[in-house]
Amino acid sequence: MVDFLAENNLCGQAILRVVSRGNAIIAELLRLSEFIPAVFRLRDKSDQQKYGDIICDFSYFKGQEYYESKLEAKPELQDLDEEFRENNIEILSRFYLAFESVHKYIVDLIRYLDDLNEGVYIQQTLETVLLNEDGKQLLCEALYLYGVMLLVIDQKIEGEARERMLVSYYRYSAARSSGDSNLDDICKLLRSTGYSNQPGARRPPNYPESYFQRVPINPTFLSMVIGRLRSDDIYNQVSAYPLPEHRSTALTTQAAMLYVCLFFTPSILQSQQAKMREIVDKYFPDNWVISIYMGITVNLVEAWEPYKAAKTALNYTLDSANIREQACRYAASVESLRPRVQQLLKEGVLREEMVLDNIPKLLNCLRDCNVTIRWLMLHTADSVYDSNNKRLRQMKDQAIADSKYNPKILFQLLLDTAQFEFILKEMFKQMLTEKQLKWESYRNEGSERMMELAEVFSGVKPLTRVEKNENLQAWFREISKQIESLNYEDSTAAGRKTVQLIQALVEVQEFHQLESNLQVCQFLADTRKFLHQMIRTINIKEEVLITMQIVGDLSYAWQLIDSFTSIMQESIRVNPSMVTKLRATFLKLASALDLPLMRINQANSPDLLSVSQFYSGELVAYVRKVLQIIPESMFTSLARIVKLQIHDIMEVPTRLDKDKLKDYAQLGARYEVAKLTHAISIFTEGILMMKTTLVGIIKVDPKQLLEDGIRKELVKRVAFSLHKGLIFNPKAKPSELMPKLEDMAATMDGFYRSFEYIQDYVSIYGLKIWQEEVSRIINYNVEQECNSFLRTKIQDWQSMYQSTHIPIPKFPPVDESATFIGRLSRVNMNTWYDMRTHQEVTNHRLFSEIQNTLGTFGLNGLDRLLCFMIVKELQVGSMETVSSFQKCYHASASKVYANAVAKTQKIWPTYLESITKVGQMQILRLQIANELSYSCKFDSKHLAAALENLNKSLLADIEAHYQDPSLPYPKEDNTLLFEIGAYLEAAGIHDPLNKIYITTKRLPYFPIVNFIFLIAQLPKLQYTKSQGMTCRRATDPVDWVPLVLGLLTLLKQFHSRYAEQFLALIGQFIRSVMEQCTSQKIPDMPPDVVGALMFLEDYVRYSKLPRKVVEAHVPSFIFDEFRTVL
Repeated sequence: MVDFLAENNLCGQAILRVVSRGNAIIAELLRLSEFIPAVFRLRDKSDQQKYGDIICDFSYFKGQEYYESKLEAKPELQDLDEEFRENNIEILSRFYLAFESVHKYIVDLIRYLDDLNEGVYIQQTLETVLLNEDGKQLLCEALYLYGVMLLVIDQKIEGEARERMLVSYYRYSAARSSGDSNLDDICKLLRSTGYSNQPGARRPPNYPESYFQRVPINPTFLSMVIGRLRSDDIYNQVSAYPLPEHRSTALTTQAAMLYVCLFFTPSILQSQQAKMREIVDKYFPDNWVISIYMGITVNLVEAWEPYKAAKTALNYTLDSANIREQACRYAASVESLRPRVQQLLKEGVLREEMVLDNIPKLLNCLRDCNVTIRWLMLHTADSVYDSNNKRLRQMKDQAIADSKYNPKILFQLLLDTAQFEFILKEMFKQMLTEKQLKWESYRNEGSERMMELAEVFSGVKPLTRVEKNENLQAWFREISKQIESLNYEDSTAAGRKTVQLIQALVEVQEFHQLESNLQVCQFLADTRKFLHQMIRTINIKEEVLITMQIVGDLSYAWQLIDSFTSIMQESIRVNPSMVTKLRATFLKLASALDLPLMRINQANSPDLLSVSQFYSGELVAYVRKVLQIIPESMFTSLARIVKLQIHDIMEVPTRLDKDKLKDYAQLGARYEVAKLTHAISIFTEGILMMKTTLVGIIKVDPKQLLEDGIRKELVKRVAFSLHKGLIFNPKAKPSELMPKLEDMAATMDGFYRSFEYIQDYVSIYGLKIWQEEVSRIINYNVEQECNSFLRTKIQDWQSMYQSTHIPIPKFPPVDESATFIGRLSRVNMNTWYDMRTHQEVTNHRLFSEIQNTLGTFGLNGLDRLLCFMIVKELQVGSMETVSSFQKCYHASASKVYANAVAKTQKIWPTYLESITKVGQMQILRLQIANELSYSCKFDSKHLAAALENLNKSLLADIEAHYQDPSLPYPKEDNTLLFEIGAYLEAAGIHDPLNKIYITTKRLPYFPIVNFIFLIAQLPKLQYTKSQGMTCRRATDPVDWVPLVLGLLTLLKQFHSRYAEQFLALIGQFIRSVMEQCTSQKIPDMPPDVVGALMFLEDYVRYSKLPRKVVEAHVPSFIFDEFRTVL
């Protein structure tokens, strides 16, 4: 018969593909469970208020029209809904595909069973498939994996969040309109069960059986699968555990499958006592906590509580006498096993000869260790006992007390066992690869010895006192031929023959009185030894490795191992070389990957890589978490070193008097620094001893691990310092800004100096790491702050600055800003000068202080954030005012200016606020550009010069292209202009006033609006020779320069003809007022005209326009007279 899993066996391949997909779906569900958008849980009050109307559960389907009409009634809700869709549709689609694949999985399984019943697969029926070993395994796994999927979904993705995601996907996607969509079936399968994984939550009635029965499955199939799981050893595991007391451990995989599958037929759990008794006696006589899939643990006491038959059957296992007996047995095992394993691990004990002679004993020791670790780890874990359940608490306390459970001792046993297993496996792999070569070399050695002896007895070869003996000569020649004829391929016959040859060599020594000759005896003894080695070598079988793989399974601890993290970290801190032992434990844990990957690999599925990467990534993340204690300890020592260097150790001058040498020596402080530095280098040595290790499919390089750990700790500490150090109290007098920046600069300098000091001791590029990580922290925080201005937000998993291995921590906001960079920008913009105290609040020193604190990245990030703020002000503040002006103003330009100002008076305050805000931000940008340009020229003069020249030549080429289009110009796909723009902004080589921030439409009356706005502000201002334009009254402050720059920036966003019209209107205003003054014979120039002329002067100066632009609208004699006023 064709092999069931052969490629040409359609029946076997079909079910194999289903099972392979099942394992991949579970991996995807586990992966996605980490990315549930928090908003779908609606736990925060702010989320409930904001999104409560647009996120619905399945109640939406009952009143679809009502919900949609509620949305349509409010434009702001529609806008929020659209923004929410843009931000979440990608992750919703991913979740929906995962949910759909669960439904498709069970539909495909049911279709496969129908095909079997209808005879689609020739000569195959459900019964014949279940008779085949592989077929039986795959059918049982297919049902079990479906059950695991449902349990994983309910545990990891809460029912309410699931419903909200499905409804949102339904509303936002095109699936609702497509006829072949099975969204209804998916919603029926995955609607909320009422289950909650929160501690103390009550279990819903008929859970999980009602959930498992949402898609009906053939009862005959269920009955036959459960029958096989009850009676057979479907994986032939018992052979790996010959001792009867290990039987429940041998059948543990099958027990987990049976536990899940029984929920499909709850009648067995409820009423069939005989079957339940049989199941408990076979699978659970000495255990009540099981791992069902990749470390998901279940306590049977709790799980089977509602089922009468199951609960009754389990009573004997849960009897306190039985618990005591099992716990005491494992307590005794721990005491006897620890010294045995430690003895075996001593240097020189596990030699090749010893291993080959004691294979059964060593395997028994391994079995005992693994069984003991398994029972103790599962039955004493906090996570499997509900602390609110009194009975479970008592059982846990009894198990811990009677087993004398000590987590440190158990962890030590796990470490030693993993190390022992690792050494044994490596030795066996080595011996298996060299098996044939060694066997043949032993055979040749033995054969040669016999030939030499034959020659000795020929009398030709001189050997003292050996007489010629032709019989012995012929006999030894014959033995040599016999040894030579042994065949490696026929190991059984060769083994038997070898034993006979050894016997013959013993007899020849006795019967021919050869003992008297020591040399002959030695030759015979050597040959016997070689023949013994041949027997040992031929007995090295791959089965031993397979048994070790089965016995050493640690998949049950995939999640429980986390409870030992603190013990691992403490032991590393005390003894960094412990990392080498931990390596073996991590490799032991990696064997858990075989469980989900085996079927995917057999099916040659493309999912193999993604599933391997997911589980390997999880394990590597855990390895990083454990080893993070090394960078943490290093940084603690570093902080003390820096403190000593800054505060205690005096800097030695270049010239020093002899009598002061003792004062500067400071031996105590220097000894402390040396001690701490030594401790840091010891930690580094510890992690580097780990060697490069393949964890799953991910290669873990200890040097990279150390560097990533150092980066992670640096990011954590710097991000926390920036968050805490840059919180400002707006009511504080005087301003906290400068003192806090100075403190922050000192903190950052401390980090920088410590990094500079330590880099050589731990062999890392300190400056490179410092710059990369600090820039990442600042850019990430700028990105998060800018999210508040964007419709489509950049999520953490989309951010180019966020990383899973070296995450940048996120802190809850303390005010309207999301991050420290937002707080810094807002405190910056508040004021320049306090009119009450007559104190300067902000000056040019501020920007050099920010440069000292946050570096170029910080200033550049602040600049980018200001751009977003300007865009918002231009879009919201100014544009809304212009449109409101159009409603109240119609062709009033012909009327008198005063009349126009009076009519529009009410709309100017908000407009003024927006315009001056834009102006203030532009001044900040100019100051930042100036500081960046200065520091770039000072620190990197070659870079500054190169950028300036490149910029000039590029602009010259572009201008030349516009004059003559045949000349070259960068194509659309050429990123040169974009990239050079980023460099120029970072180096401060740009003009913020010339920047286009927003795209605009044509707006009628736009120049007139801004003109009337300007002349409405002029009466509030006055000109003084010492200070220029200042406000007339302190109660009505208008800041002149921000006003000019704000208007300049706004006009820059529109076509240049608007600016020309605006200037023409000002010119007309000046001319008409001056004409009026002349006719009324008023000698002095009116203040409003002085203000308008000052505006034109400043406008030309800041926009770098030629003077003739304004002189076209204002006669030069007016400017001459104006200069006499100045």
